[in-house]
Amino acid sequence: MTTNKTNTDLPSLLLVHGAWHRSGCWDRLRSVLDTAGWITHVVDLPSAGDETAGIHEDARAVRRALDAIEGPVVVIAHSYGGVPVSQAIAEATGVTHVVYLAAYQLDIGESLLAYHGGSVPDEPRGFQPLLGEPTTTLYGDLPRAVAEAAAEELVSQSVKSFCEPLTRAGWHTIPSTYVICEEDRALLPQFQEDMSRRAGAVLRLPSHHSPFLSMPEECADLLTEIARRATA
Repeated sequence: MTTNKTNTDLPSLLLVHGAWHRSGCWDRLRSVLDTAGWITHVVDLPSAGDETAGIHEDARAVRRALDAIEGPVVVIAHSYGGVPVSQAIAEATGVTHVVYLAAYQLDIGESLLAYHGGSVPDEPRGFQPLLGEPTTTLYGDLPRAVAEAAAEELVSQSVKSFCEPLTRAGWHTIPSTYVICEEDRALLPQFQEDMSRRAGAVLRLPSHHSPFLSMPEECADLLTEIARRATA
Protein backbone atom coordinates (compact mmCIF):
# COMPACT_ATOMS: atom_id res chain seq x y z
CA MET A 1 0.00 0.00 0.00
CA THR A 2 1.25 3.47 -0.81
CA THR A 3 0.28 6.96 0.21
CA ASN A 4 1.03 10.27 -1.42
CA LYS A 5 0.20 12.47 1.54
CA THR A 6 2.00 13.41 4.71
CA ASN A 7 0.66 12.56 8.15
CA THR A 8 -0.65 16.11 8.61
CA ASP A 9 -2.76 15.74 5.46
CA LEU A 10 -4.37 12.48 6.51
CA PRO A 11 -7.38 12.02 8.78
CA SER A 12 -6.93 9.91 11.86
CA LEU A 13 -8.60 6.51 11.83
CA LEU A 14 -10.57 5.27 14.84
CA LEU A 15 -11.04 1.50 14.74
CA VAL A 16 -13.98 0.12 16.74
CA HIS A 17 -14.13 -3.64 17.34
CA GLY A 18 -17.13 -5.93 17.34
CA ALA A 19 -18.73 -8.26 19.87
CA TRP A 20 -16.56 -10.65 21.91
CA HIS A 21 -13.43 -8.83 20.77
CA ARG A 22 -11.04 -6.31 22.28
CA SER A 23 -9.06 -3.61 20.56
CA GLY A 24 -6.05 -5.90 20.09
CA CYS A 25 -7.87 -7.60 17.22
CA TRP A 26 -6.84 -4.61 15.08
CA ASP A 27 -3.09 -5.04 15.66
CA ARG A 28 -2.29 -6.69 12.33
CA LEU A 29 -4.19 -4.06 10.36
CA ARG A 30 -2.75 -1.23 12.45
CA SER A 31 0.76 -2.42 11.67
CA VAL A 32 0.07 -2.06 7.94
CA LEU A 33 -1.59 1.33 8.39
CA ASP A 34 1.13 2.67 10.65
CA THR A 35 3.84 1.65 8.17
CA ALA A 36 2.03 3.61 5.48
CA GLY A 37 1.91 6.76 7.60
CA TRP A 38 -1.62 6.65 8.96
CA ILE A 39 -2.39 7.59 12.54
CA THR A 40 -4.70 5.00 14.08
CA HIS A 41 -6.61 4.87 17.34
CA VAL A 42 -8.59 2.09 18.99
CA VAL A 43 -11.09 1.81 21.81
CA ASP A 44 -12.19 -1.04 24.07
CA LEU A 45 -15.98 -1.32 24.31
CA PRO A 46 -17.22 -1.94 27.89
CA SER A 47 -19.84 -4.48 26.76
CA ALA A 48 -17.01 -6.87 25.86
CA GLY A 49 -16.44 -8.31 29.30
CA ASP A 50 -19.01 -6.41 31.39
CA GLU A 51 -22.54 -7.81 31.49
CA THR A 52 -23.94 -4.53 32.85
CA ALA A 53 -22.75 -2.49 29.84
CA GLY A 54 -24.84 -1.92 26.72
CA ILE A 55 -24.77 0.29 23.66
CA HIS A 56 -24.91 3.54 25.61
CA GLU A 57 -21.85 2.70 27.69
CA ASP A 58 -20.11 1.63 24.49
CA ALA A 59 -21.18 4.81 22.70
CA ARG A 60 -19.78 6.92 25.53
CA ALA A 61 -16.45 5.07 25.22
CA VAL A 62 -16.41 5.85 21.48
CA ARG A 63 -17.24 9.51 22.19
CA ARG A 64 -14.40 9.79 24.69
CA ALA A 65 -12.02 8.34 22.12
CA LEU A 66 -13.23 10.78 19.48
CA ASP A 67 -12.99 13.76 21.83
CA ALA A 68 -9.32 12.92 22.47
CA ILE A 69 -8.41 13.01 18.75
CA GLU A 70 -7.46 16.28 17.12
CA GLY A 71 -8.44 17.00 13.52
CA PRO A 72 -10.65 15.04 11.12
CA VAL A 73 -11.47 11.42 11.94
CA VAL A 74 -12.75 8.53 9.87
CA VAL A 75 -14.43 5.95 12.09
CA ILE A 76 -14.23 2.31 11.04
CA ALA A 77 -16.70 0.01 12.80
CA HIS A 78 -16.67 -3.77 12.60
CA SER A 79 -19.69 -5.99 13.18
CA TYR A 80 -21.52 -5.07 16.44
CA GLY A 81 -19.26 -2.02 16.68
CA GLY A 82 -21.47 -0.35 14.12
CA VAL A 83 -24.25 -0.06 16.69
CA PRO A 84 -22.52 2.13 19.32
CA VAL A 85 -20.66 3.99 16.57
CA SER A 86 -23.94 5.07 14.95
CA GLN A 87 -25.11 6.28 18.36
CA ALA A 88 -21.84 8.03 19.23
CA ILE A 89 -21.15 9.92 16.02
CA ALA A 90 -24.55 11.61 16.09
CA GLU A 91 -23.19 13.96 18.76
CA ALA A 92 -19.51 14.01 17.82
CA THR A 93 -17.54 16.69 16.02
CA GLY A 94 -14.68 16.11 13.61
CA VAL A 95 -16.01 12.87 12.10
CA THR A 96 -15.83 13.19 8.33
CA HIS A 97 -16.87 9.66 7.39
CA VAL A 98 -17.94 6.35 8.91
CA VAL A 99 -17.13 2.93 7.47
CA TYR A 100 -19.30 -0.07 8.31
CA LEU A 101 -17.02 -3.08 7.83
CA ALA A 102 -19.38 -6.07 7.81
CA ALA A 103 -21.11 -4.05 10.52
CA TYR A 104 -24.58 -3.30 11.81
CA GLN A 105 -25.80 -0.06 10.25
CA LEU A 106 -28.98 0.11 12.28
CA ASP A 107 -31.55 2.90 12.46
CA ILE A 108 -33.23 4.64 15.38
CA GLY A 109 -35.37 2.20 17.37
CA GLU A 110 -33.56 -0.89 16.09
CA SER A 111 -31.46 -3.26 18.17
CA LEU A 112 -29.15 -6.00 16.93
CA LEU A 113 -31.33 -8.78 18.27
CA ALA A 114 -34.58 -7.29 17.00
CA TYR A 115 -33.05 -6.72 13.56
CA HIS A 116 -32.67 -10.50 13.28
CA GLY A 117 -36.21 -11.13 14.54
CA GLY A 118 -35.13 -12.25 17.98
CA SER A 119 -37.16 -11.85 21.15
CA VAL A 120 -35.81 -9.03 23.30
CA PRO A 121 -36.03 -9.68 27.07
CA ASP A 122 -37.45 -6.95 29.29
CA GLU A 123 -34.42 -7.00 31.60
CA PRO A 124 -31.46 -8.40 29.67
CA ARG A 125 -28.78 -9.94 31.87
CA GLY A 126 -25.73 -12.08 31.50
CA PHE A 127 -23.61 -12.82 28.48
CA GLN A 128 -24.45 -13.68 24.89
CA PRO A 129 -23.16 -17.07 23.69
CA LEU A 130 -20.82 -17.14 20.70
CA LEU A 131 -22.36 -17.94 17.34
CA GLY A 132 -21.09 -21.40 16.44
CA GLU A 133 -17.42 -22.27 16.34
CA PRO A 134 -15.44 -19.01 16.07
CA THR A 135 -12.58 -20.52 14.08
CA THR A 136 -15.04 -21.05 11.24
CA THR A 137 -17.76 -18.41 11.77
CA LEU A 138 -15.40 -15.53 12.55
CA TYR A 139 -12.06 -16.65 11.10
CA GLY A 140 -12.87 -19.16 8.38
CA ASP A 141 -10.29 -17.80 5.92
CA LEU A 142 -7.39 -17.81 8.40
CA PRO A 143 -4.89 -20.65 8.79
CA ARG A 144 -6.14 -22.99 11.50
CA ALA A 145 -3.42 -22.14 14.01
CA VAL A 146 -3.93 -18.39 13.53
CA ALA A 147 -7.72 -18.78 13.85
CA GLU A 148 -7.33 -20.74 17.07
CA ALA A 149 -5.01 -18.09 18.49
CA ALA A 150 -7.51 -15.36 17.61
CA ALA A 151 -10.37 -17.33 19.17
CA GLU A 152 -8.43 -17.63 22.43
CA GLU A 153 -8.45 -13.83 22.71
CA LEU A 154 -12.25 -13.58 22.66
CA VAL A 155 -14.10 -12.39 25.77
CA SER A 156 -17.69 -12.53 27.02
CA GLN A 157 -20.24 -10.17 25.43
CA SER A 158 -23.18 -8.68 27.30
CA VAL A 159 -26.72 -9.63 26.31
CA LYS A 160 -27.70 -6.03 27.05
CA SER A 161 -25.61 -4.75 24.14
CA PHE A 162 -27.60 -6.89 21.70
CA CYS A 163 -30.97 -5.78 23.09
CA GLU A 164 -30.82 -2.02 23.48
CA PRO A 165 -32.21 0.05 20.59
CA LEU A 166 -30.50 3.05 19.06
CA THR A 167 -31.84 6.45 20.05
CA ARG A 168 -29.73 8.28 17.44
CA ALA A 169 -28.16 7.24 14.14
CA GLY A 170 -25.35 9.52 13.01
CA TRP A 171 -25.10 8.06 9.52
CA HIS A 172 -28.16 10.11 8.58
CA THR A 173 -25.96 13.22 8.61
CA ILE A 174 -22.40 11.87 8.34
CA PRO A 175 -21.38 10.25 5.01
CA SER A 176 -20.95 6.49 5.21
CA THR A 177 -19.54 3.58 3.23
CA TYR A 178 -20.52 -0.03 3.73
CA VAL A 179 -17.92 -2.76 3.07
CA ILE A 180 -19.55 -6.11 2.39
CA CYS A 181 -17.49 -9.19 3.24
CA GLU A 182 -18.70 -11.54 0.56
CA GLU A 183 -17.81 -14.86 2.23
CA ASP A 184 -18.96 -13.91 5.72
CA ARG A 185 -20.36 -16.74 7.87
CA ALA A 186 -21.14 -14.65 10.95
CA LEU A 187 -23.08 -11.67 9.55
CA LEU A 188 -24.37 -13.27 6.39
CA PRO A 189 -23.97 -11.29 3.14
CA GLN A 190 -27.72 -10.98 2.61
CA PHE A 191 -28.01 -8.98 5.85
CA GLN A 192 -25.04 -6.85 4.86
CA GLU A 193 -26.63 -6.18 1.47
CA ASP A 194 -29.81 -5.08 3.24
CA MET A 195 -28.07 -2.67 5.62
CA SER A 196 -25.72 -1.38 2.93
CA ARG A 197 -28.70 0.32 1.26
CA ARG A 198 -28.47 2.88 4.05
CA ALA A 199 -24.90 3.83 3.16
CA GLY A 200 -23.78 6.41 0.65
CA ALA A 201 -21.41 3.95 -1.06
CA VAL A 202 -20.89 0.20 -1.07
CA LEU A 203 -17.61 -1.67 -1.57
CA ARG A 204 -16.69 -5.33 -1.22
CA LEU A 205 -13.95 -7.61 0.03
CA PRO A 206 -13.71 -11.33 -0.91
CA SER A 207 -13.30 -12.28 2.75
CA HIS A 208 -14.94 -13.92 5.72
CA HIS A 209 -15.96 -11.86 8.75
CA SER A 210 -12.53 -10.58 9.83
CA PRO A 211 -10.54 -9.18 6.87
CA PHE A 212 -8.38 -7.12 9.24
CA LEU A 213 -6.83 -10.48 10.20
CA SER A 214 -7.11 -12.54 7.02
CA MET A 215 -6.18 -9.89 4.44
CA PRO A 216 -4.82 -6.85 6.29
CA GLU A 217 -3.05 -5.34 3.27
CA GLU A 218 -6.14 -5.50 1.05
CA CYS A 219 -8.33 -4.30 3.90
CA ALA A 220 -5.97 -1.38 4.59
CA ASP A 221 -5.90 -0.39 0.92
CA LEU A 222 -9.69 -0.29 0.77
CA LEU A 223 -10.15 1.60 4.04
CA THR A 224 -7.50 4.21 3.31
CA GLU A 225 -8.88 4.86 -0.16
CA ILE A 226 -12.21 5.60 1.50
CA ALA A 227 -10.48 7.86 4.01
CA ARG A 228 -8.61 9.77 1.28
CA ARG A 229 -11.80 10.41 -0.63
CA ALA A 230 -13.58 11.51 2.53
CA THR A 231 -11.08 14.32 3.08
CA ALA A 232 -10.25 15.21 -0.54
